[in-house]
Amino acid sequence: MKTFHCGVLLAALTLAGCVGLPPRDDSNYAATWPDPPVEETAANGSIYQADRDVRLFENSVARRVGDVLTIVLAEKTDASKSATTNTAKNTSIDLPGPTIAGAPVTLNGREILSASMDNATSFGGSGDSAQSNELTGNITVTVAKRLSNGNLLVRGQKWITINQGREFVRIQGIVRPVDITPQNTVASWKVADATISYGSQGVIDAANSKSLLARFFDSKWLPF
Repeated sequence: MKTFHCGVLLAALTLAGCVGLPPRDDSNYAATWPDPPVEETAANGSIYQADRDVRLFENSVARRVGDVLTIVLAEKTDASKSATTNTAKNTSIDLPGPTIAGAPVTLNGREILSASMDNATSFGGSGDSAQSNELTGNITVTVAKRLSNGNLLVRGQKWITINQGREFVRIQGIVRPVDITPQNTVASWKVADATISYGSQGVIDAANSKSLLARFFDSKWLPF
């Protein structure tokens, strides 16, 4: 009996590891370095560098790979859903008995071969769901790629260590240069195909997380 209990516990721990939270991989959000300058032999006295010129009448904003851009996080979502269903069905059937010589078949003065059936079904269901999220702040990212149409693929992350925990914000998406303000900022709701993540690691995050066994017994893999 002890061997059986140990086997069940070991299987539960193994499956719990399979249904646990995915690891936080931040390798895709590492800073992107600018492309190395083109090495060309410049004529004596030249002060111009290809692809490194600065226009006198242009704002200094992100436009090359490796440039930094500040994204103003202004995310707020509110969603609600309500559903109500009511159905009802009534059925009534009367089957008169046969007649012999123009009269129904009776026994002790009562008709015996007639039948009737009544059936009534009803269903009522309702459901409500509501969710609200808000994320504000700033995060500075780097330009990872300049697309052929001039749009910029940006991505980056910010880690903050507070006491015994670490909080992080990650974002990746596509920005149009025309949406970049003269202050080199862009609103998060103007970032196309945006992937925004916010989370934490540490003692507080571990205290707010379910144990391995709890996640296993709450998972869809539990057969009962």
